[in-house]
Amino acid sequence: MELPATAYATNFGFKNLMETFTMEVQKAENRPLNVPLIAPFTIASSRLEKVENVAIRIELKNGCVGWGEAPILPFVTVEDQPTAMAKAKEACEMLKSCSSMTLGAVLGEIGDVLPGHQFASVRAGVEMALIDAVAKSIGIPLWRLFGGASNMITTDITIPIVSPAEAAVLASKYHKQGFKTLKLKVGKNLKADIEVLQAIRAAHPDCSFILDANEGYKPEEAIEVLEKLHEMGVTPVLFEQPVHRDDWEGLGHVSHFAKNKYKVSVAADESCRSMADVKKIVQGELADVVNIKLAKVGVVGALEIIEVAKATGLNLMIGGMVETRLAMGFAGHLAAGLGCFQFVDLDTPLLLSEDPVFEGYEVDGAVYKFTNASGHGGFLHWENIAW
Repeated sequence: MELPATAYATNFGFKNLMETFTMEVQKAENRPLNVPLIAPFTIASSRLEKVENVAIRIELKNGCVGWGEAPILPFVTVEDQPTAMAKAKEACEMLKSCSSMTLGAVLGEIGDVLPGHQFASVRAGVEMALIDAVAKSIGIPLWRLFGGASNMITTDITIPIVSPAEAAVLASKYHKQGFKTLKLKVGKNLKADIEVLQAIRAAHPDCSFILDANEGYKPEEAIEVLEKLHEMGVTPVLFEQPVHRDDWEGLGHVSHFAKNKYKVSVAADESCRSMADVKKIVQGELADVVNIKLAKVGVVGALEIIEVAKATGLNLMIGGMVETRLAMGFAGHLAAGLGCFQFVDLDTPLLLSEDPVFEGYEVDGAVYKFTNASGHGGFLHWENIAW
């Protein structure tokens, strides 16, 4: 059963905690987190054969352990795994040398060591581990720390760029598992994209579509896709990043066309990598939705952007790179606790052939349920992580 926001009288509040909780790090270390995929994951800009992320473990002086994950997705995240490992080690060494200070001050130090979009994925992983350890210290789950709006989310599931036959098999499988929204990766070949859409529609007639082009189309191609879909009687609920991240004019053009002609919302993903990007999107009315990914902006950066988006009427989507249940669990807790996301795209652990994470959230088809375990509830057997 979904818990209402009033289920708990006490709202600890993340902002308040940043100012009041004093912490000291006893141990901090990072290791590669390599996990095979069920099948290669192909999008318009890259192809992934396996997950090569970075796991982070932080232990406080009080004995509480926090876990984080820095996701690496070639051509999307700036960091590759060796860079992420080196920067995570640098951050861990800094944390171990710090004296006792507030959570807010520690997060500020991390922001200085791992600044901007360049090291956002590693910053997110370290922030996750710190916040997880602090939540465990006060004995509350993250979904309550972030506001307690709900203890569950419902995610879409992604079909990567595959043949029409493969797409139909996946759509049928996901239909049986109860997924109502399919996110389809497009943007490499316009004709093939349309054929795949037709195959999915036949296999899962009542699904909702999200199209994600990962910057793959030119503006006129993106508009053509919408026109072809309209001829098929299909209206996507969202069109994500139709054009190149720096084609601001094209993004605005597609967004206005989609909204005015077909009432389709357009989301900025790769074009939304900083607060400056969000402000540009708002001022130019370039998109209806921004996709928040912790690996693009960090946890603290994400919370700041969410506040601006809510204040300016932008709708919100939460997504990830290709992550295990460590990073996805954290993002899921945040989304459930805040309760302000119109679109939830936190499915990639379902695409992995192994799950290295113990405990954590419960999965029932498209629904993730978050327990009352403190922090995000998931952990790794550290001694079993390859080093």
